[in-house]
Amino acid sequence: MGTSLKEGIAFAGTIAVDEIKKIEKYPNKSELTTIRSVARSNGGAVSNCAITLAKMDPNVPIELVALLGDDDKGHFLKERLGNYKSIDMSHVKVVGDTPFTDVIQDQDDHTRTFFTYRGNSRFFDENTIDFNRLNAKILHIAYILLLDSLDQEDSEYGTKMAKVLKQAQDNGIKTSIDIVSENSNRYEKLVPPCLKYTNYCVINELEAGKSVGISLRDASGELITANINKVLYKLKESGVKDWIVIHTPEGSFGFDGTTIYSIPSLRLERHWIKGTVGAGDAYVTGALYGALKGLNLQESMKLGTAAAASSLFEEDSTSGIKSYEQLVTMYKEFPKREKIEL
Repeated sequence: MGTSLKEGIAFAGTIAVDEIKKIEKYPNKSELTTIRSVARSNGGAVSNCAITLAKMDPNVPIELVALLGDDDKGHFLKERLGNYKSIDMSHVKVVGDTPFTDVIQDQDDHTRTFFTYRGNSRFFDENTIDFNRLNAKILHIAYILLLDSLDQEDSEYGTKMAKVLKQAQDNGIKTSIDIVSENSNRYEKLVPPCLKYTNYCVINELEAGKSVGISLRDASGELITANINKVLYKLKESGVKDWIVIHTPEGSFGFDGTTIYSIPSLRLERHWIKGTVGAGDAYVTGALYGALKGLNLQESMKLGTAAAASSLFEEDSTSGIKSYEQLVTMYKEFPKREKIEL
């Protein structure tokens, strides 16, 4: 198949159901707290990004590569994703238990704590994606550190994930990665092999810093702006081909190999923010849509910023997402935070 026929974006890897539980206050161990409300939503990069993109532009073909269980949660996701005509689910395989995450939202301080059940995600391996059947121009695969089989060592490429990314590029498909935020030292071993075969690396400040061993937040939680350029350069040196973006609540920072951009976040009134789950997935989807449509990095970052902001308007990851035109207008019209000069 000639690359000229390729179109749209494929999202592969982590899919889950988010069980969102609002609690009064996060308890200490052995203490009790009250759950105020319970809601269920799609979660994980695959469903979050796919639904975000379907809402941004219903004409972009979307392919899902994921594993679902033949269970209550699997049926929920299938039905939820089936509402969008642009989403092709023919690559989805049915096996094991559908993964889920209990998202515990503290009403007192608005923090979120996640308890995740990986379920069938350990079966997602280098044979799950059939490149002969994939039509996408861009493959977004997520998350590194969460797909156990793909995080395994590979004698030639470093990790199985790196091998899959290389296969995608060999098939004329541009690649995009995301990483999960965790408190560990696994980043420096598992991320760099993948960066060699990544076209678009759109990650948050914690993941970016840990991947290259340079911290971007100090002990008090302030952004260390002096280190941002270093981290961008280091990620580029690791082999990222096209774009690197580090997104933070304060703003996002991008590097296309020649210019570094600083794009301020939108300033949202506190009472508008219902939930921050899925904001990172919304950001990357906006940026990848820009790449797909031939926008430059700066415009794509603005789109990602607006998409992430719109996702905050609802508790779940995708209900707040607006169309492409609305997002462009939103970035223009909303007040911005102060631009961070690098």
